[in-house]
Amino acid sequence: MGKEFLGEFEELVLTMVGVLGEDAYGNAIVTEIKDRVGRDVNLSAVHVTLYRLEDKGLVKSHMGGATNARGGRRKRIFTITNAGLAMLRAMKEARMDLWKLIPQLKIAGG
Repeated sequence: MGKEFLGEFEELVLTMVGVLGEDAYGNAIVTEIKDRVGRDVNLSAVHVTLYRLEDKGLVKSHMGGATNARGGRRKRIFTITNAGLAMLRAMKEARMDLWKLIPQLKIAGG
């Protein structure tokens, strides 16, 4: 198996799972993306992406408890795995290395 790569939306969703911690579920991720990035995303797209990330081993999920607010339904909670954290670290480092090559982004004296 070759090295896995993430698309931009996969990276965004994976990052939000890491940001939200124990509160990472579909609607919370949609809200967090809207609040932090100002981007409207579709709940279905988030769910498809979460399942794809789970298939890649970058997140894992479990069912939370039923709540009255949800009509007794349970929500699927996602958590980032060590592999997911390693993927985000690698992507961050690769981007930082590239950004350092752009003269307009260089910090004076650094």
